Amino acid sequence: QVQLTESGGGLVQAGGSLRLACATSGNIWNWNIMGWHRQAPGKQREQVAWLMSDGNSNSRDSEKGRFVISRDNEKNMLFLRMNDLESEDTAVYYCYLHTASGSEYWGQGTQVTVSS
Repeated sequence: QVQLTESGGGLVQAGGSLRLACATSGNIWNWNIMGWHRQAPGKQREQVAWLMSDGNSNSRDSEKGRFVISRDNEKNMLFLRMNDLESEDTAVYYCYLHTASGSEYWGQGTQVTVSS
């Protein structure tokens, strides 16, 4: 059974930084995409950053470098470093994983609140 568990959310002032973590467990040997989505109140879930198994990655605001995704392969952890946070970044952040066989897994989410 694949499980994803997020941590690291909380309250931060605008301009601050947070690092979210996602612990993965179970049979994920054939993953092809891992990443983060977020959902703000009253809005649709949107993609924040993703990492491909071939090493390619991308994120929203990539030109500003505000969201940086990384993975610790030994510890089976996925991270999202968020810099220069804005009130518009307030949302529940979800870790997800897609496998080459077409399965999709999601964590329960972690709340990020940015105060202005």
